[in-house]
Amino acid sequence: MKIAFAGLGVMGAPMARHLLAAGHAVTGFNRSPAKAGAWATSTGGTIAPTVARAADGAELFILCVGNDDDVREVVTEALPYLAVGSVIVDHTTTSAKVARELSVLAGEVGRFFIDAPVSGGQAGAENGQLSVMAGGDAEALARVEPALMTYAKAVKHMGPSGAGQLTKMVNQIAIAGVVQGLAEAVHFAKSAGLDTDAVYDAISKGAAQSWQMDNRWKTAAQGEFDFGFAVDWMRKDLGLVLDEARANGATLELTTLVDGYYAEVQAMGGNRWDTSSLKARLKP
Repeated sequence: MKIAFAGLGVMGAPMARHLLAAGHAVTGFNRSPAKAGAWATSTGGTIAPTVARAADGAELFILCVGNDDDVREVVTEALPYLAVGSVIVDHTTTSAKVARELSVLAGEVGRFFIDAPVSGGQAGAENGQLSVMAGGDAEALARVEPALMTYAKAVKHMGPSGAGQLTKMVNQIAIAGVVQGLAEAVHFAKSAGLDTDAVYDAISKGAAQSWQMDNRWKTAAQGEFDFGFAVDWMRKDLGLVLDEARANGATLELTTLVDGYYAEVQAMGGNRWDTSSLKARLKP
């Protein structure tokens, strides 16, 4: 399959590498030429100087960029150059509103837009173990699913356009609550004078177990916060969640609280710390 991939950052670069390794013809684009060049050098892949050049004749256009405005800009530039009937798969976490908008725009010119945010972080991208939650045309998604499975362990169709992004919002709500609980648990253990390693061994095989506990308990206890998804990105995502909640009437008391705690972490200079840095607010 002829594929264009826009956004060769910490997530996009390994995803595009998996596509190449599976035998697809991939042309990459990144706004930072240095990142694009590094990807091409490490993979042997082809890069294009513009989105339009990358998209020219592509049957599948994948993007993993920053925010709503970035997605809108990239898709608008790519659309006239994509093959008729081609599928656009957006792995960026955005609003459901922009997903619906771009689905209509793509449909008007005979292309398909799939909102397909991912969960699993950088490690999931590197290891080809991402979970993809997708909204949009089910048949279009089915056509490109084999390509997506080169870097995903699961691709789930969630419903019409925007449903993928709404599902990602559910994911972020759940994570925010779990990470705050983890931060308070580590804080309590240290305040009580317990050996945090021993506490982990005692409780991690029972009902308290979670991915966050298995991967972030020990580093959070040591005050180390350089292991994944950054606070700035989590705040962007929680902003999308809270905007959507205001529109649909959902009551998100804990999520609102945790979003405020992440704002405190940013004020401490922790913009690029990982999400377990909620522990940094609490002493010891």
